[in-house]
Amino acid sequence: MIKKGFQTGLVASLIAAVNMAWGASVELRGVRVSASPVGTQVVLDLSAGTSEKLFTLDHPERAVVDLGHTRLSHSTRLPLGAGVVSGFRVGTQPGGTLRFVMQLKSVTPTRVAWIQTPGTRGRQLVITLGDTPVQSAALGAARLPPSAAISSAAAAAVADEAPKIVRAAHAPTDSDRDVIVAVDAGHGGQDPGAIGHGGTREKDVTLAIARRLAERINGEPGMRAILTRDRDEFLVLRDRIGRARIAKADMFISIHADSIANRDVSGASVYVLSEHGATSEAARWLADRENAADLMGGVKLDDKDKQLASVLLDLSQSANISASMTAAQRVLGSLDAVGQVRKSQVQQAGFVVLKSPDIPSMLVETAYISNPQEELNLRNTRRQAALAEAIFDGLHTYFENYPPVGTRFAQSRRSTVASVLAAPAAAPSAAAVGHTP
Repeated sequence: MIKKGFQTGLVASLIAAVNMAWGASVELRGVRVSASPVGTQVVLDLSAGTSEKLFTLDHPERAVVDLGHTRLSHSTRLPLGAGVVSGFRVGTQPGGTLRFVMQLKSVTPTRVAWIQTPGTRGRQLVITLGDTPVQSAALGAARLPPSAAISSAAAAAVADEAPKIVRAAHAPTDSDRDVIVAVDAGHGGQDPGAIGHGGTREKDVTLAIARRLAERINGEPGMRAILTRDRDEFLVLRDRIGRARIAKADMFISIHADSIANRDVSGASVYVLSEHGATSEAARWLADRENAADLMGGVKLDDKDKQLASVLLDLSQSANISASMTAAQRVLGSLDAVGQVRKSQVQQAGFVVLKSPDIPSMLVETAYISNPQEELNLRNTRRQAALAEAIFDGLHTYFENYPPVGTRFAQSRRSTVASVLAAPAAAPSAAAVGHTP
């Protein structure tokens, strides 16, 4: 039997040897855990910030965080499991990565947030497991934008709110719900939109493409579409956003056909919300927040002071624009594969229909209805189907890579990651290890 003191010394020596071999520069100095009936919060104390990668594994259920260029301090002791976490493990990976593993009692939504350790270079990585973050005094002050000079009470409240993520709230996170896409056909009713030289009305072709896109989405397992309009009706722009919010959509996509005086101009383009548009919308939300709906993640604004509400809304909008840009890039790439694109990069503008602060949104200009050839193409049912298919392909690729929590896409991605990690590594060749045949 190995004596406890010798065993402890042996473990410390092994840790030191591994850390020296990989040349890790950040130190994991402590692990703290707190739990409530609805969730568990784990705080990792690190000497500095570093890269992190969160993923989950099943059979058995685990949540895993890989910390780049990180070593384990000799004095660090892992706590016992609590709440939804039954235990902890830590190990090293090639390249100086420290792998922190949480063994789970069941499938549990997991998210992470970085927090500045007050008065030091240190950082805390807060891992929240469950639907409701545990309130923990150990979090410290949240790192806020330099322009956010807020009170100490507001700062403490932000620390509690920061680990929350904004996500669709329509189904339990351990379900296999459908991804919901709101498809918006531009214009309608007394608003015909642009009219081509041959008399083609934008409102008609956008509805035709939107219907085909919705049909294609509804034919894909794990996806469901809702149309903001399915007939020739007029909708004010904010009603379109409102219908998407009522449906608790994971994505909003508005279909249009561009127009310009120069009839030679052609090609598709894709837009997301600009920072200026986000700023003006934030001001509107904060002004009307007593009557505004909650953010999709369940975060209320009407019970927060102005400064805190502004910070929370800014966090939501920043994440939303980033997700919108990523999805729009996938759609633009798919459109480029089936025809000409006018602008090879995703554009940003202040379109009202893109101004939901918590639903990733994009506007697709499918073609120039002012171009005679493209006007004919927009009236062609095959061309309409090809445009719808390209938009669908971009959306599908996005959701495969960035699946919303609780969806069938998320389950599929988790299974794929587990299979890849479980696959045996190929043995190195003789040449690779320096031997000759």
